[in-house]
Amino acid sequence: MAAYQLTWKGFLIRLGVALLLVLTTFNPSGYSYFHWLKGSLPDSISALQAFAGVILLIGWVMFIRAGKRSLGFLGLVLASAFFATLFWLLMDWGLLEPENIDAVTWLVEILLAGVLAIGMSWSHIRRRMSGQVDVDEVDGSG
Repeated sequence: MAAYQLTWKGFLIRLGVALLLVLTTFNPSGYSYFHWLKGSLPDSISALQAFAGVILLIGWVMFIRAGKRSLGFLGLVLASAFFATLFWLLMDWGLLEPENIDAVTWLVEILLAGVLAIGMSWSHIRRRMSGQVDVDEVDGSG
């Protein structure tokens, strides 16, 4: 049973992978899949760019499906609302200037990675808090 318990290390690994996924897809530094692809359009996309795009798509689908299954629609809305109000609070306290587009973009991407990591981890957190286990629906034939 210990192998299935979520630790801080496990959550931080999920957060790190979510950050890698989000920031690899797009970031304001100019070094991202978006910028790499943008430099090739409209002429042609290389096989390596297509392959990298499929890998990113697989990552996004995995995180979004896990989050949807674990949190449900309402849970995803609540997690997004949590991070959106945190964002608002940081602006309200003057810690983030809305005119600084790069800083806003970086923070939004970090918060998005937080939503993805919580979605990927929520089943473990709920099991620890309530003792309830999430089970995927399994077809009886097989």
